[in-house]
Amino acid sequence: MNKPLVVILMGSKADLAHCQKIAGACQEYGLETVLRVGSAHKTPEHVVRLLAEYEADLRPKVYITVAGRSNALSGFTDGAVNAPVIACPPAAEAFGGADIYSSLRMPSGVAPAVVLEPVNAALLAAKILGLVDAGVREAVVRSRKRAAEKILEDDASV
Repeated sequence: MNKPLVVILMGSKADLAHCQKIAGACQEYGLETVLRVGSAHKTPEHVVRLLAEYEADLRPKVYITVAGRSNALSGFTDGAVNAPVIACPPAAEAFGGADIYSSLRMPSGVAPAVVLEPVNAALLAAKILGLVDAGVREAVVRSRKRAAEKILEDDASV
């Protein structure tokens, strides 16, 4: 079986650094990642073609969408695919962070998860894909064990 796939779709190249953090964390779980750029507002036909391409790939997959301001990309993607979608919008100071609401309020039948930290978006993708891939599941277990050990070491040091 091929490795599970995480498609990281960003609304513009301005989101690349945020997406690279997600991709790096996904690779720690043994997940294959691909980075793509497409805007639900500016290039909807392009996004539809991209999604059709990845939906035709029968591997288990998760989409992680990264778009700021009006995050239509996450809902647009979720409405067009059968695989889980995780919205991971970049932090924004504009509007006092109210941009996040465009990721939270979705119409009925559209349900992307929202995870704000790039590393945690990768973790959720790994937990989902770990349901069908033992190697990914074991990587999640190792990661959780390392996190617990770090807390215990910190406790012993204070």
